[in-house]
Amino acid sequence: MRERDDIETDGRPAPLVGRTVADVERQLILETLKHCGGNRTHAANILGISIRTLRNKLNEYADGGIPITPAGNGAGDYQRLATAG
Repeated sequence: MRERDDIETDGRPAPLVGRTVADVERQLILETLKHCGGNRTHAANILGISIRTLRNKLNEYADGGIPITPAGNGAGDYQRLATAG
């Protein structure tokens, strides 16, 4: 895996030119998963891929030492909030 020297630090997304497709795909998957609060099913639906493909990709990233958003279930979070009051 090549070094990441093209990541913007001011909050803007890194430019696509000069990056590999695998690198862009990884960033898209990880940011979508974070957006979904770790809900893999929701992230897979947004990305248009199967949950199996998403899990395989995440396992590959984790094996490479890339931190992954912990699994979460968005519906469960809303359910806990609704019953907490």
